[in-house]
Amino acid sequence: MSSINQSSVSEFLLLGLSRQPQQKQLLFLLFLIMYLATVLGNLLIILAISTDSRLHTPMYFFLSNLSFVDVCFSSTTVPKVLTNYILGNQAISFSGCLTQLYFFCVFGDMDNFVLAMMAYDRFVAICNPLHYTTKMTHQFCALLVVGSWVVANLNCLLHTLLMAQLSFCGDNIIPHFFCDVTPLLKLSCSDTHLNELMIFTEGAVIMVTPFVCILISYLHITYAVLRVSSTGQRWKAFSTCGSHLAVVFLFYGTIIAVYFNPSSSHSAGRDMAAAMMYTVVTPMLNPFIYSLRNRDMKGALRKVLTMVFPSKQ
Repeated sequence: MSSINQSSVSEFLLLGLSRQPQQKQLLFLLFLIMYLATVLGNLLIILAISTDSRLHTPMYFFLSNLSFVDVCFSSTTVPKVLTNYILGNQAISFSGCLTQLYFFCVFGDMDNFVLAMMAYDRFVAICNPLHYTTKMTHQFCALLVVGSWVVANLNCLLHTLLMAQLSFCGDNIIPHFFCDVTPLLKLSCSDTHLNELMIFTEGAVIMVTPFVCILISYLHITYAVLRVSSTGQRWKAFSTCGSHLAVVFLFYGTIIAVYFNPSSSHSAGRDMAAAMMYTVVTPMLNPFIYSLRNRDMKGALRKVLTMVFPSKQ
């Protein structure tokens, strides 16, 4: 018999970011604005890339995948937060909590993988420009994305199944705005050493390996750019890399702070603040950081906006 049936907890209560009515109204408005900006911004990016043949390149292929993942990533948590604020109901079922945990993990892993793919694409483009078309083929790019989806789903299925084997026989209050691994482990009355071991080993490999690949790619990029004699070209390359690296460090920094510290060092306030950064803020900023500074992307977006909102003659 599954250990799920042994749990006396049929639902959890998500406390959210605040219990004060006035603050809840402000947080609802803030979450709503950021979520709409995330969805609209990233969908515009996907539409612009799909309709402009000039953008059918590996770099924009990865960017469209990142935009899709970011929409799904935010949609895993934010709609539930908004619903809770509207209905005043903080409950989430046990199965719903595990489902949210699974998809949150999948899209988080995919964000991680796509960032690494984008770094590798820039590495090949800057360090091996003559071999770019032969290395970054459509088949290879598609294989990277499909393989990442497979790995992400297998990884998150493992952690979700391990969580499902735990018993929850006491407190069911989660001091968070979504079902996350750390607060759930704290509520369990079972031995959680295996879960924590898998987070620090297998989970660490999944998260750290792409991060290391990104760092290595940018070390090679930096060395190649420093050898360029043109100051203008050098500054342009560093500017592009700086934007990408800013998001990379923001994304990885908050995740490492939350998931790869001893459980005794966690505080609910800090974890929620960090989680809000990589689940809501970063996906909202990605379209601006990666696209609005790009001339080709700006042109494609103008065409899409002209199609959607044609000017009256």
